[in-house]
Amino acid sequence: MLIKSRNTHDCLESEVTDYSLYMQRRRFIETSAKGFGLAMIAPSLLLSACSEASPGSDTTTSAGKQDQELTPYEDVTTYNNFYEFGLGKSDPAKYATKFNVKPWTVKVEGAVENPGTYDLEDLLKGMQQEERIYRLRCVEAWSMVIPWYGFALADLIKKLKPTSTAKYVQFETLYDPKQMPGQRGRALDWPYVEGLRLDEAMNPLAFMATGLYGKDLLGQNGAPFRLVVPWKYGFKSIKSIVAIRFTETEPPTSWNITNSGEYGFYANVNPKVNHPRWSQRKERRIGEFRKRPTLLFNGYGDEVASLYQGMDLKRYF
Repeated sequence: MLIKSRNTHDCLESEVTDYSLYMQRRRFIETSAKGFGLAMIAPSLLLSACSEASPGSDTTTSAGKQDQELTPYEDVTTYNNFYEFGLGKSDPAKYATKFNVKPWTVKVEGAVENPGTYDLEDLLKGMQQEERIYRLRCVEAWSMVIPWYGFALADLIKKLKPTSTAKYVQFETLYDPKQMPGQRGRALDWPYVEGLRLDEAMNPLAFMATGLYGKDLLGQNGAPFRLVVPWKYGFKSIKSIVAIRFTETEPPTSWNITNSGEYGFYANVNPKVNHPRWSQRKERRIGEFRKRPTLLFNGYGDEVASLYQGMDLKRYF
């Protein structure tokens, strides 16, 4: 008899908290706790629903049980790394206010059966939209816990049908210095490019986000759609994508081009591999003072460790 076991990234629609409760849950719990004590609160509101313990959440992975308090929306949308809009953490929110994402086209090319230039709406047609909560960890040792909305990257790849020679997929960010003032400088070799091995891209955790906190992505967060690879450092999760290429050989990536000694192609979160200028052994969640230990693969080892079996993770960093 075939028994289907449920993956940690599976989430039933019936288990997702209603959005109005989801947004008000902290206020409700705080008010109830002050007035009546925790024993008076409805059990269904105290227990973490799938929306708070969903794909890759530390409560269900090899990371063990850890606090998964969501990073406030205000912080998620005002403290960002997006050098296209500036080098400061507040620059993206400041300069992306008039970022125009309509119309938006995506070029698909390389070793793929369905190449072409697609309107974004056509490209996303038929994609199974869902919410997932993932942590993104910046290489500077800070992290955020974000409720993303979007679809599995694997679904998009299946739709595009890479050929048998495709071993990697590369992504490219919009190049538009008029809208993106950071591109007028030389911080990086523009346009920004990133890539994954095809088997990494097909892993169920790899995600294409179109929104967060139940709202469309803002410019500073990578509108209109971006990649989210939760077991890697944040710079792998490329934003505002305009091109997708399937290649036979490892594609160039922006930070590796800029400084290959500090930024490898894989960029897997690994506390045993320090950045040359700082330790990676601990991280600080935005909004918290205390630091916590960095977890291998950002805590998603059960889901992704098999991708790197037999690899020297210090050499292929």
